[in-house]
Formats: sequence, structure tokens, C-alpha cells
Amino acid sequence: MSKNHGCALMATISFEPKLLARLRTTDDENERTPGNKAITSPSHFANLVRELGQIKIRAVAVVLSIGLFFTTLAPAANAEELVSLRGAGSTFSAPLYKKWIDEYNVSHRNVSITYDAVGSSEGVKRFLAEAVDFAGSDEILSDGENTQFPGAIMLPVTAGMIVLAYNIPGVNSEIKLPRDVYVDIFTRKIRKWDDPRIAAANPGIVFPRRDIALVARLEGSGTTAAFTNHLAALGPSWRAAGMGVGKLFEWPSGVLLAPGNEGVAARIRLSEGSIGYVEYWFAQRLGLRMAALQNRSGEFITPTANSGQVALSGRVAQVKELAASVFDPTSPGSYPITTYSWMLLYPQYRDRAKGTAVQEFAQWALSQVGQNFGAQLGYLPLSDDVVSIGKQALGPVVH
Repeated sequence: MSKNHGCALMATISFEPKLLARLRTTDDENERTPGNKAITSPSHFANLVRELGQIKIRAVAVVLSIGLFFTTLAPAANAEELVSLRGAGSTFSAPLYKKWIDEYNVSHRNVSITYDAVGSSEGVKRFLAEAVDFAGSDEILSDGENTQFPGAIMLPVTAGMIVLAYNIPGVNSEIKLPRDVYVDIFTRKIRKWDDPRIAAANPGIVFPRRDIALVARLEGSGTTAAFTNHLAALGPSWRAAGMGVGKLFEWPSGVLLAPGNEGVAARIRLSEGSIGYVEYWFAQRLGLRMAALQNRSGEFITPTANSGQVALSGRVAQVKELAASVFDPTSPGSYPITTYSWMLLYPQYRDRAKGTAVQEFAQWALSQVGQNFGAQLGYLPLSDDVVSIGKQALGPVVH
């Protein structure tokens, strides 16, 4: 007798439990900027992040058995083998991976995919340790990392905007920040909201005489790498102040640190007088105010889908050139802080079924359907030429 069966998989996504545990202690570990009062308790902060993140990835398999009896005979030849894929990394693109996984399952019920939103640094670490089947990162592998897996596939799968979200008591409108001003805010050269340079860019807005509380990422982050690369691209003042570039470096004392984009967004919402860098979707979801930033053309640009797309309009020939092309976009009308996000794949998989499954998932993410889901969540769909470059890097699916 034969055995007929179907398998329905539902995948949900969340943030690593250890990150939430660290949220409970972050309030005590970080120094508060003088003059700012405590806004909330650590438990309140953790609850807010829990609400934002929809915590914990799990794949739940519901198996529906249909048919009569079955014996020890082999399963039917056409029964599909269940393939499980594990991914980890970027919190920047985590909401999109959740959406992709849920939607992909509708037509690929034999594939179970989980994704741990642990940050780009940890995702790359797990990728290099071969502890996952793919990783998400907002920065491509360094030359040193790439030597561990020569030929590793770095696939651009989406792009997004990094915004400067703020919580300024008494200021309920959009503020404008010139290029040199927001650099000096993050180097701590400008420390008060009523600084004359901020006021000059925002006539009609009365800023409080209050310390600026900076919010930054606690752990290694591709979002931090993209943000600091942008600040360094604006001129020499960033490095002259002794500031670094990369996924992780030591911020000056007094900076409030939080894990994940979700943690940074929650910290800004709960901390009066604060400003921080965070992916657009997280700021939008919490209703945070976002600054209009001065771009290379001298325009003050609000983060929108259109201004983000303009920032990605530069053309490159190779995947490795993409990241540098958006450090400081040149096109008029472009929002100045954008970044690509990457899916890291191995050049070969020992398990052929896994290799085929992850390649098909990546192809689907690059399709018009996959990119449209990104646009729904506030990400920037890839241009046709970038998708083409990505598909060339991925190669044909081998069954």
C-alpha cells in the first residue's frame, strides 16, 4: 500500500532570547547623559521591544496523514522529502525574512526555514563556523573573512534606509540636520539641542536647552557599519575625532547602547532628548519622528520610498561595488543614508537537497514577488540591473 501525506509549515521569526535578557540590564549598564531623567524601568523597556519584535523563531510542522493503512514498504516515490534550512544575522532585514519565509511556505510546503535575528556580526560568525545554511548581513565579507570560504556567494537581496530618529520634548515637527551637524552630534562635538547650528537650520522651531542623548547599537551590527561608513565619507571630521568605521567599535562614554534595531528604536521612544540611527521600518512602526538630512546636493531629504530609490540609482558592474556606491549617494533628490543587505551562501553544500533548497529560496527572494513584499514593509526593491548581478552571482539552480 502507499502512503499519501501533505505537510504544512508555518514559520515565524523573532529576536534571540539572549538579546532580550541583555535589554533588562542595559538601563543600569549605560551611563545617562547629565540632565536627562530616567524615563522608564528596565522591564518596561524589555516589554516594548518584545511587542515590537514578536519574539522567537520557530518552525511548526503540521502533518496531515491521509489514506488507508501502510506497512513497512518504502514511501511513495513521489513523496517530497522535508528540507530544513537555518539562517541567522541582520536585524535590519529580519522583518523581511519573516515575511519571505511565511509567504514562501505557501507554495513550498516541503521546506522549513528559520531565521535568528542576532545581528550581522553574529550571523557572519555563525556562517564562517558553518553553523547555519545562510546568513543575513548588512555588510559584505571582508577579505580576511572571505579567505575562509573562497567563492562564498554574497547576494544583494534588499536595501533600506537608515534614519536618524529622535525624541525631543516640545518638538513635534520634522527637523532638518545639515551634513556637518549630524556628524558633530555623533562625535559629541554638539551636545545641546539648542545649539546655534541646529537652530539655524530649523527657523521657527524652539529647541529645549537639553543635553542630546545618543543611542547606538550595543553589539556588532551591519547597520552600524553602514552608518559609520557614511559619516566617514562626508569628510575628515569623523576620523579626526578618533571615531572608527565598522560593525563594532567603542562609542564615547554617555552613549546609550541597545541590542538590535528593535532595541535602538525602543530606547529612543523611551528616552527624552535622544537621537539614534535605526532602520526605517523599526522607526516607522513605533511612530518615531525622523530627521530630514542634507544630501550631497545640499537638499534636505525626508526618508521616503522615492528618495531611497533615487539613492540606489547609481550603476555598478560588480556585486562588491554596490556597498561603496551608496556611502554618500550623488544623485539629486537622494536620501543620504542607505544600505544594501546581503544573503551569504556557501559555494558548495554537502547536502545537495539543502543546496538546491537555499538556492531556490534566494532566487525567489530576488523575484518580482519577493521584492514586492520588501516594498510593503518599507524596504527598497532592488533595481533590475542589481537583481541581474545577483542572479549571475547565484548561478543556475542545479537539481
